[in-house]
Amino acid sequence: MTMPPGPMPDEAVRDLYEAHGSVILSFLIRLTHGDRHRAEDMLQETLIRAWRHPEARTATGEWSRAWLFTVARRIAIDHARSVRTRPTELNDERLAERPEPDDRFESLMDRNEVHAAIEALPERLRSVLIEIYFLDHTVTEAAQVLGVPSGTVKSRTFYALRALREELVARGFLPAKSDPPAPV
Repeated sequence: MTMPPGPMPDEAVRDLYEAHGSVILSFLIRLTHGDRHRAEDMLQETLIRAWRHPEARTATGEWSRAWLFTVARRIAIDHARSVRTRPTELNDERLAERPEPDDRFESLMDRNEVHAAIEALPERLRSVLIEIYFLDHTVTEAAQVLGVPSGTVKSRTFYALRALREELVARGFLPAKSDPPAPV
């Protein structure tokens, strides 16, 4: 990589930061809805990109504020997109309430509760769940076994899952959708 013309790298970056840093930081803080730490990271990335790209300077050697703002905005957009594509991070506040993975008693209780909830479903819903989820049949295979059209299997699966959830909520196994999380 060739060095851009002008002062030594440390001086050039310092000059760049002194001339434009506070303005770009304010802009980025607004784009991040007040998250100063993220905005500072984005500012640093913007300044590094400016140093690496000669087009960040005008013909007279001055830093192009328009170029800097464009790059800063694009970096903010990229960060926002990457946050949206990541799965939601869950905190571990209620981790102590969860059983150990090898807790056989807890696992047995869970299994018994789910089986009892499935048994409480009407036969037409129970049988479709068993075919699809327990016997791992495709919709077409389940339709053949049950002697109903594929569309019927699909709709019964939808209603069976909804009924199973309601049954588990009624048994206190799952929280209702409108219930707030339990306090820690």
